[in-house]
Amino acid sequence: MTQGIVNQVVAEMPRPITPVGIAANHLEAAMAMLTQVKDVPDELALHLQQATMLIAGLDPYLGACTTPESPALTRIAQKTHLEPWQAKYTSGATVRQLEQEMLSGHVEGQTLKLFVQMTRSRRILDIGMFTGYSALAMAEALPPDGYLVACEVDPYVAEFAHTLLDQSPHGDKIRIELGAALEIIDELAASGESFDFVFIDADKKEYVQYYQKLMDSSLLSQNGYICVDNTLYQGQVYLPEADRSENAKAIDRFNKTVAADPRVEQVLLPLRDGITVIRRL
Repeated sequence: MTQGIVNQVVAEMPRPITPVGIAANHLEAAMAMLTQVKDVPDELALHLQQATMLIAGLDPYLGACTTPESPALTRIAQKTHLEPWQAKYTSGATVRQLEQEMLSGHVEGQTLKLFVQMTRSRRILDIGMFTGYSALAMAEALPPDGYLVACEVDPYVAEFAHTLLDQSPHGDKIRIELGAALEIIDELAASGESFDFVFIDADKKEYVQYYQKLMDSSLLSQNGYICVDNTLYQGQVYLPEADRSENAKAIDRFNKTVAADPRVEQVLLPLRDGITVIRRL
């Protein structure tokens, strides 16, 4: 393998974006450095080795013990990972910077699918579709007369997802709305739409606004559920504030807003990059 091909493969490898993945990277780096240090106590090396095995093995084990994704979801995941997103942004094909790591993925997709089945939802709002993985995972759990409205701001991504969703027997349950999520939400509320289940995975700085619009209108049905992605934001939300990005600060504001709202009950689950499940009381 030439050095150029090696560089290309490294560049296309997904970077860790979850607390578990980032922690595993740090531990693996520490283990590699340990081999270069003389007279390392055996007990210290053992503790680091055990911690690395526990953290690095978690996500693969979760995937192995979770119901396999459908062929249509596998196709979306593969196409998303192969797409040169940075080149698309540089060329102007996309209106925002995108990356393969934005895909919800197998375990989170199956979790959403089960949530939809458990809540017996018939109408779903997906705020932030990307390439359609989460939308299709939820749509697969909908009854034949159920439907999902997916918001996506990027025309290229919307068309990318539309082509893949058309290859699934559940794709016809999904209606893609192109535009800014806040504007689409307002339009849906004005038209009298109401949803049993809402999944939020869009602009992190607008999370509080999405939530407030849902709670202050009839968009979220009585006893409806909201599921929110990235609520641990790479673990930055519980790091010192100086170590947080603007997105992490926005997520922390969102988490505190929900925690202080007497109209709901919620739980933050440490799955992937954090998922918060919220129920309107």
